[in-house]
Amino acid sequence: MQITTLIDNRPSPDDHELTAEWGLSLCVELNGRHILIDMGASDAFARNAERLSVDIAAIDVAILSHHHYDHGGGLRRFLELNHHAPIYLGAAPDGDPTVKLLGFVRRYIGLDQALLAQHAHRFHFAHERTAVLPDVFVLPNIRGRHPRPAGNRWLYLNRDSALVPDDFRHEVVVAIREHDALVVLTACSLNGLLNMVETASAAFPGVPIKAVIGGFHLAKLPPFHGMSESERAVAEIGRSVLAAGIETTWTGHCTGGAAFDVLRRAMGDRVQEIHTGRRIEL
Repeated sequence: MQITTLIDNRPSPDDHELTAEWGLSLCVELNGRHILIDMGASDAFARNAERLSVDIAAIDVAILSHHHYDHGGGLRRFLELNHHAPIYLGAAPDGDPTVKLLGFVRRYIGLDQALLAQHAHRFHFAHERTAVLPDVFVLPNIRGRHPRPAGNRWLYLNRDSALVPDDFRHEVVVAIREHDALVVLTACSLNGLLNMVETASAAFPGVPIKAVIGGFHLAKLPPFHGMSESERAVAEIGRSVLAAGIETTWTGHCTGGAAFDVLRRAMGDRVQEIHTGRRIEL
């Protein structure tokens, strides 16, 4: 299995022609099939894909991890380039995803609803565990006993101009089974990294998780510096990942540099950082 980071917040240290942006897009190559997980905030993921020799037109299936623009902003470009791949996502949120900043600034951060309506036949809403390809699963209904990230406090659903906290029922986790082990892709972990791991473990009892890849939503928003959690809480997340027997963890996007440093102290080289253009071999 090879996973290519088409876009992440962190620029490539090797290729300055690749664009970085606040967002995430990953392409997974598995047994000759190609799975696109998220599409960043713009069409930049597709320009990067061309430079990285990833053919968006040849993607077999696409998955949107949740209904936020920084993971689905490139949807229009994907639909322009790829005319056949089904697109799987979680159930539509009960309201318009909105960020509230500084106590009064409100901004819509959801998907382009006109595109969803125009291409309705391409979208498949997962309400239960769904196999999108052999051994590739979308898992909705994320459950667990751990608290959600504190950074969620800026994220709401707008229902008829009334803001209510987002319940993130629109988020899914992706599990790929290979060689009797799982690779879990979390994208943003709005429901909490440990809850996503527990959801994957519950869906596949007794199957070990060899890798977790994605953002962990630990950055402080705004201004994206610092951590939304205490250092102690972040370190405990890292220790819990180790205790779960997960071999390796790759993280970027909304984890944030400060939180990554804490995770690295807690986990050593069993946590690695992703950046735009990085390829992971598993």
